[in-house]
Amino acid sequence: MITRTLSDKISGLFTKFPVVALLGPRQSGKTTLLRHLYPDIPYLSLENPDVRRFAVEDPRRFLATHGHPCIIDEAQHAPELFSYLQQVVDETDRPGLYLISGSQHFLLSERVSQTLAGRVAVLNLLPLSLEELGEDGPPDADAAMLRGFYPRLYGNAIDPSDFYPSYIATYVERDVRLVKNITDLSAFQRFMRLCAGRAGGLLNLSQLGNDCGITHNTAAAWLSVLEAGFIAFPLPPFHANYNKRVIKSPKLYFYDTGLACSLLGIENTRQLATHPMRGHLFENLIVSELFKYRLHRGKRPNCYFWRDKTGNEVDCIIEQAGRVVPVEIKAGQTINADFLKGLAVFNAIRGETGGYVVYGGEPEQRRAEATILRWRDCTRIFADTQ
Repeated sequence: MITRTLSDKISGLFTKFPVVALLGPRQSGKTTLLRHLYPDIPYLSLENPDVRRFAVEDPRRFLATHGHPCIIDEAQHAPELFSYLQQVVDETDRPGLYLISGSQHFLLSERVSQTLAGRVAVLNLLPLSLEELGEDGPPDADAAMLRGFYPRLYGNAIDPSDFYPSYIATYVERDVRLVKNITDLSAFQRFMRLCAGRAGGLLNLSQLGNDCGITHNTAAAWLSVLEAGFIAFPLPPFHANYNKRVIKSPKLYFYDTGLACSLLGIENTRQLATHPMRGHLFENLIVSELFKYRLHRGKRPNCYFWRDKTGNEVDCIIEQAGRVVPVEIKAGQTINADFLKGLAVFNAIRGETGGYVVYGGEPEQRRAEATILRWRDCTRIFADTQ
């Protein structure tokens, strides 16, 4: 059992809230974590057809039969249950009643906000982080990008080329239909591959729709499906008005680079080493690690990016404790002056100095212009700026 950073947060909030909801992608370790933390609490999975039928057809008796505390897994399968949960929570009026997990963010969040507002703490569990893997993590950046971080790849030593195609097929055939009535699943899979080809780049829904043969509105709707399943997410542009001539479109990233590599048809590190997307995938790796650091501590991500209309860019802007921390992300293993150009432009505009460069090499350096960190230490930025 790999220790998950979120464990202490779950345990702490369950002593304060009647309901704790744990959301995240399929196979990110939600069930394993909850059952590990609470081995003596009854576990109910609504993936089981019999259990789901009982919960849907007679929710009041379902809750009375199993009592509390209990773990209700994949709760999005029985949306009728939430109103009855609210009634039990209000009548019991104490913390530590229900642990709810699910892999469809929008479906669960809608029910939670409608029926359990003020009674539930909502947390997100993404796949494993570099921090959690520690010395057992991938030996180099290419291995990290290719393998990704889903726990089953580490606990069962499954090859990524075996895991991800099955994961994608299961996600498309089952979860996609829960969120959106998509009839042309092959077109949706093509849309996913096109999104992977834009990882780390600016999101242009009109162009994406044209390339996939769908409308702008359909592209927007399908992207929301990827967000709902914790597959991809937009990184918003930095909002401070240092320069009015800035890009206002978000950038697109995947929560897991192994999944993106699979969608791109990359099967081994040799292919990845020469692939034109390698730099973008490395950037995606670091941004997703920065997201995990915050989410696995029960905090909202505080990451943005900055780019002006002449092409000057800083890959990640972190707003931390009232400070603005610019971070450049470079896949190269040799430090050169080009790594610092974006930081120099951004710092000149805001009249500040400093920042970070996260790169694919090993030696760490501290320079007047920036602190240069190796890729596996990228989350040290948060500790340094607290």
